[in-house]
Amino acid sequence: MPFTIQDLQRRKQAGERVAMVTAYDYPSALLVGRAGIPMILVGDSMGMVVHGHGTTLPVTVEDIVRHTAAVVRAGTDALIVADLPFLTYSDPESAVAAARRIMQDGGAHAVKLEGGAAVAPIVRHLVAFGVPVMGHLGFTPQAQHQIGIRAQGKEASAARRMLDDALLLQEAGAFSVVLELVPAPLAAEITARLGIPTIGIGAGLGCDGQVQVWHDLLGLFESKPPRHAKPYAKVGALIEEALRSYREEVEAEAFPTAAQSVKMDEAALAEALR
Repeated sequence: MPFTIQDLQRRKQAGERVAMVTAYDYPSALLVGRAGIPMILVGDSMGMVVHGHGTTLPVTVEDIVRHTAAVVRAGTDALIVADLPFLTYSDPESAVAAARRIMQDGGAHAVKLEGGAAVAPIVRHLVAFGVPVMGHLGFTPQAQHQIGIRAQGKEASAARRMLDDALLLQEAGAFSVVLELVPAPLAAEITARLGIPTIGIGAGLGCDGQVQVWHDLLGLFESKPPRHAKPYAKVGALIEEALRSYREEVEAEAFPTAAQSVKMDEAALAEALR
């Protein structure tokens, strides 16, 4: 059965934690489905981990639509949430246009946007038109040039503002809020005070769920993963080993063998060459 935002809400009420992971293409989404993970984020993190940019800012609506459509084609039961890219929700009309493309053409079930009080009216506007919206507080990657890459909410005033922002997003109709790089005690307190679920990333065990980036979780990169990430496998090293073995076999004329080659009747070949 498809996992819905109502199922997510029921999980919170029952005190059951929810796993979420990013996916950006068809094979990744297939594996997520087989693993039984109920939520997928088609994140603008693709700008960095898929397209090689230094930030998420170059990601466009077209990028999100294309990658979301590929994820949707895997046919999983996961709830698929897609990011609204940088500056595509600076006003209600732009937000509706971006959400329409991502949900109609991409097939996403919901969208996610970053920010608190400033975007609450946008959230309210989208929800009024039937768009499920997930919020995002704490470290907001689209604002990294403004706030830096660091934890947010460590000072009393900032913590108070984040709590207020979370309540504003809830009041505006958001069905969930991501808390990224937020002190664990603060994230737990926000989670306790909200009626909607929180999804943590670098925000401790007190959130209602957790989200991790595909490439970090699978250890696809050689570089040290972020502090908040846990590599559950070293898939990158396995892929590199397989590619190296392939190259070595090609160079040694050990691949392809007869098993990977197409046979032909010798008489037919002789006739063709006559």
